[in-house]
Amino acid sequence: MQTLVNKRIVVGITGGIAAYKSAELVRELMRAGAEVRVVMTDAAKEFITPLTLQALSGKPVHHSLLDEEAEMGMGHIELARWADLLLVAPATADFIARMAAGMGNDLLTTLCLATRAPIALAPAMNEKMWLNATTQANVQRLRDTYPDLRWFGPDAGQQACGDVGPGRMLEPEGLVELAAGCFAPGLLTGRRVVITAGPTREAIDPVRYLSNHSSGKMGFALARAAAEAGAEVVLIAGPVDLATPERVTRIDVVSAQQMYEAALARSPGADLFIATAAVADFRPAEDAAHKIKKQPGQSEMTLKLVQNPDIVAGVAGSDKRPACVVAFAAETQNVEDYARRKLSKKGVDWVVANDVSRTDIGFGSDSNEILLVGRDHSEPFGPAGKQQVARFLVEAFARSLGT
Repeated sequence: MQTLVNKRIVVGITGGIAAYKSAELVRELMRAGAEVRVVMTDAAKEFITPLTLQALSGKPVHHSLLDEEAEMGMGHIELARWADLLLVAPATADFIARMAAGMGNDLLTTLCLATRAPIALAPAMNEKMWLNATTQANVQRLRDTYPDLRWFGPDAGQQACGDVGPGRMLEPEGLVELAAGCFAPGLLTGRRVVITAGPTREAIDPVRYLSNHSSGKMGFALARAAAEAGAEVVLIAGPVDLATPERVTRIDVVSAQQMYEAALARSPGADLFIATAAVADFRPAEDAAHKIKKQPGQSEMTLKLVQNPDIVAGVAGSDKRPACVVAFAAETQNVEDYARRKLSKKGVDWVVANDVSRTDIGFGSDSNEILLVGRDHSEPFGPAGKQQVARFLVEAFARSLGT
């Protein structure tokens, strides 16, 4: 599975201004479920302190090839064996040159020589340095010497020095996604997955609507995890301010009716349908053509609501029902009891329930704690980052599909 859960990643940091991004990279890798060890060059310590990286990784930072204490704890050969992936970010022009020359004059270059794990370089330097003929010759030499070497970037854009061009290090989120792609084929390879995410908005008039607090983060995390697992993913998204995950087809909708129509159109032939969206149960009976004005002396207003179509029940009851249909249940009390009622009432295969009355998980949070409820058993997971929860759920759904 293309996942970072339980993967062992050595993050190498060299001496460039982009080293400040490496702190976020370490945090994002760990949030994705990876175990991270950090190796720094002496020059890197001029840009970011080992203490910062130690606090983020929860592990001692390695930086000296001849550190006796480090050798007793995890020597450089053991560290080379430990890694599932060695990711150098940033990889400066100096480091690329030393690696191309086959040098082992510090801990990081020694690890590159000693490891059998995949190596990935995320170049970061001034655009003139990247385009310099010597640097390009070193890059080509590395391509010839290490055919399996991964190049994560560089990106193009404005740089710290003010120049514009190729040489920027990719953003941490992009590096994490590329790191995930270094691992085994996915559990959902060849499967089609349709996911609904976010809130819906039900118009009252041109300037007002009924909605809820859903951020869409859980649905987007599931789309990303399903894509990592090799699935063809369609994400039907309500109005949210989130970037589309890579390798995911996104359909933007606003109202429950629009989401219902998109779900019924896209779910036939799908293997897995996951309804994470927080869909409004009711909508105004009439959508006023103009803004409703408060009348003189008016102290209250009555708004007539009518029921919206039930999206997950409609998909589960369809003649072209996906093999596995999953509902989400955002509850504030009696979580498992309500989840089991929903499982039976909607005719779904799984219900993922969580307690949205808690402020540390659920709506708007980057973390979640869920209860996965099936016909024969239930299984809790978390609290954990939503991406980690998503990968747990994708693995569970893949097993139910017989993958």
